[in-house]
Amino acid sequence: MNETDLKKEIWSYFQKMQLIFLATCEGEQPRVRPVTLIHFNDKFWISTGTNSAKMKQIRENNNIALCVPLKEGENGGYIRGQGKAIIVQNKDVKKLLADNIPFFKQFWKDPNDPNYTLLEIVMKEIDYLKPGAFKVEKLSL
Repeated sequence: MNETDLKKEIWSYFQKMQLIFLATCEGEQPRVRPVTLIHFNDKFWISTGTNSAKMKQIRENNNIALCVPLKEGENGGYIRGQGKAIIVQNKDVKKLLADNIPFFKQFWKDPNDPNYTLLEIVMKEIDYLKPGAFKVEKLSL
């Protein structure tokens, strides 16, 4: 499969919003937690509390990994991405995402809420195991 088709196949698994597992670094120790990944305007985002443990870890080291479990019938697979979490400072971008996150008002009063942090997830490489396959495909972005 060529790189364009591979990327298209991988991207077809990403929904507008979905539960994924995000890993950050705390010193030498990885920390994994479920988060909602937002796929909006062909980019990936995570909204989170400014004072959360994950934000403390990202401020110290913004290297991240994420995992999206895949299941088709009895077969499992995954998309595993490695990259960076970039803290978004642009108020217009934060507002645009806040306006398009259905659960936003459950956690924050408005885009200027000091406890609202928006992260852009920039993946550098992806490992993809198609459900039912035995070979992991690698994609550099």
